[in-house]
Formats: sequence, C-alpha cells, structure tokens
Amino acid sequence: MESKFVIRNERESDFEKVETLTREAFYNVYVPGCMEHYLVRNIRSHEDFVPELDFVLELDGEIAGSIMYTKATLTDEKGNRKEILTFGPLCVSPKVQRRGYGKLLMEHSFARAAEMGYEAIVIFGSPSNYVSSGFKSCRTFNVCTEERKYPAAMLVKELAPGALDGRQWIYRESPAMAIRPEEAQAYDDTLEPMEKKWLPSQEEFYILSNSFLQ
Repeated sequence: MESKFVIRNERESDFEKVETLTREAFYNVYVPGCMEHYLVRNIRSHEDFVPELDFVLELDGEIAGSIMYTKATLTDEKGNRKEILTFGPLCVSPKVQRRGYGKLLMEHSFARAAEMGYEAIVIFGSPSNYVSSGFKSCRTFNVCTEERKYPAAMLVKELAPGALDGRQWIYRESPAMAIRPEEAQAYDDTLEPMEKKWLPSQEEFYILSNSFLQ
C-alpha cells in the first residue's frame, strides 16, 4: 500500500473529480452503466446530507476515494425514533481497489460519526465487503424494512455498543437516496460516453438484492 495518503473533508473544488471517480468506480458493476455519480450530485444539496462526514482520500495528491453520509431513521413498534446514518456511495478508484483504502475511509468516518453522537449505521451491500469492518446482518439486531423483511444485503453496525437492544426496529432511509433512473440516465448522457456492458457482478447483485432472511 502506498504510504502517502490523506483523508480530509470534501471541498467544493472536488465535486467534479468525485463525481467522475464515482462513475468510473461503479460503471457496469451492478447494472449496465450506473447511477451512483448522479446520486452523489444530488445528495449534497439534500437536507439529510451530513457534510461533516463527507470525506475524500487523497493518494499522492490525487483524489482516489470518497465516502458520503446521509441521515436515516430507526423506529420501534411504540413509535420511538432514533436518528442514525447510512453511507454511500463509497468508492475507490479502480486503479487502487482492494488495497484497503475503502476500509480506511470507513474507519475514519466511523470515528467521526461516533464523536458526533450517532449510535448506528445501516447500509445495503455485499456482506463480504463489510463484515471485517464490524457490520453484521440486520437480523442480528432485529432491524427490518417497512415491509417487516430482513434483506440479506442490509447490514448494521453499532457505533455505541448496546444501542440496538433487541427490540424490532424499522429502517427508513432518506428520500435523498431515491433517484429516478431516467433522470440519472439523462445526466449520464451529458458526460463522456462509457461502454455499457454485462458483467458477472450484476447477476451477483441481483441475487443478493432479492434475498431475504427468516
């Protein structure tokens, strides 16, 4: 691993670079093309965006990774509400993926989020990418969707041990995460063309995103 890296908050001057990096990192991974760069563009102006937790990782002076957070909620069956976090997109340049930079971004942001008083993070992702950073199945913490389902891809990390005490919690993500595919495509069409193609990771994503735990 290269040693000269810096993690800092994103600046306005980074916006275009981060969007380009996000597009390069996600293109064709989950679907032909991607929408994550459009999501990045929209999250920044949403009221649920948490700018204090918007970080980039610089490697030898160039942005090579990014992580962004939005607020989300957990609500128990009595209506008690807990404000928590979700992150995404988390991306690392394809040139330096699988070298631990994504984990460094997560660990840095986890520490800051805990300092800010947040008690938990819920994300959707492949367990193989996140369990080493302390994420566990949503079923472990009895965190479910509004349909009372436990998606295999929904993962939970406690920032404050014992914050989720076993009662059933219903997870609701921010409206900031809901983007229209046609709008994302229209934006993508304004950028330098990239080839859309099928990759095996897309089938893996389909299977995982349609799997639920009992």
